[in-house]
Amino acid sequence: MKILVLNSGSSSIKYQLIEMPSQEVICNGMIDRIGLESSNLTYTTNTTKVEENIPILTHKVGVLKIADLLMNENTGVIKNTEEIDAVGHRVVHGGTFFSDTVLIDEVVKEKIKELFALAPLHNPANLEGIEIAEQVFKQAKQVAIFDTAFHQTIPEVANKFSIPNTFYTEHKIRMYGFHGTSHKYVSEQAIDYLKQSSKLISIHLGNGCSVTAIKDGKSIDHSMGFSPSNGLIMGTRSGDIDHSLIFYLINALGYSSTAVNDILLKKSGMLGLTGFSDLRDIESEAEKGNVDCQLALAMNAYRIKKFIGSYTAVMNGLDAIIFTAGIGENSSFIRKLVCTDMDYYGLYLDDAKNEIRSKELREINSENATTKILVIPTNEEMEIAIQVQHFFNNDAL
Repeated sequence: MKILVLNSGSSSIKYQLIEMPSQEVICNGMIDRIGLESSNLTYTTNTTKVEENIPILTHKVGVLKIADLLMNENTGVIKNTEEIDAVGHRVVHGGTFFSDTVLIDEVVKEKIKELFALAPLHNPANLEGIEIAEQVFKQAKQVAIFDTAFHQTIPEVANKFSIPNTFYTEHKIRMYGFHGTSHKYVSEQAIDYLKQSSKLISIHLGNGCSVTAIKDGKSIDHSMGFSPSNGLIMGTRSGDIDHSLIFYLINALGYSSTAVNDILLKKSGMLGLTGFSDLRDIESEAEKGNVDCQLALAMNAYRIKKFIGSYTAVMNGLDAIIFTAGIGENSSFIRKLVCTDMDYYGLYLDDAKNEIRSKELREINSENATTKILVIPTNEEMEIAIQVQHFFNNDAL
């Protein structure tokens, strides 16, 4: 069974074509910096590697480019679209509508659309990817996997907001949680590695960032909430703020609610603090002495530390922290900032191990550390393919 996985982020598309159940990756790649004039594209097979720096201004252009590479006479791995049995789509927000993998139909697409307001940077891109895939891979089954599903185990004491109960009971306003596909994948890898069902903190750091407390393999708390906009400082999203700031911007400074939403989602975070949204640029500028970039990096790490402390208290202990996703896996600088002066939690970083780059699970803690520091490359695409296969296996029973 050939499954094409499309993982559309707020500014990226990661993709893999996977043969299941063998989990053989036929090809994989990524497009990042979507919306900029200098987007990066990679496409890799066993025999071919394509790297391009081209303008990809929309997710639609990106998906069409991926389809072209898959079937191109020079780079392709399939002769026609009928070879694709299913397309698995990452969808960020499932609300109360979806807690499991679903076959996509018009009703599902309408529900995803209804949730645009709760994930405005993601669900529109997710739906666009679905609709383009339906046009290009017409014979394939289209399947949705929701980021919110892994967090269904978060107890009410953690997922309920302290606002009038009617908002919870009648309108389902609560914390949902995000990046669930990634947190699920890396936590399972960690549990298998540690040979125990542990108290873990998974730290997903990319353009979007989140932290999850995972106890006995289940998500019990999470830094994002009703939408994927709060918690950690992100590429363009503010993360946690005093909500009275929103009313001040509207009532005192004259901004419209639409403008404020745009500021907090697209013009804040690291971009608002530094003028750059890509951490690679920010680290480079910080090394050159850019004070704004230096402070932003310190603020970023400080916020992560606060969540480590609170989640350790909630779980009454900590066995390991996990760094994952683009920044978590690749930025030794951020990892060092986070782990410095955390000896109270048994976190001791080995500087030499921290500098090693690898695509494998690895420990970067020192020998005397009582808490493991793990770097685990996430593979949301493989997790999606596994869930798609399970869906069809169960459906056939």
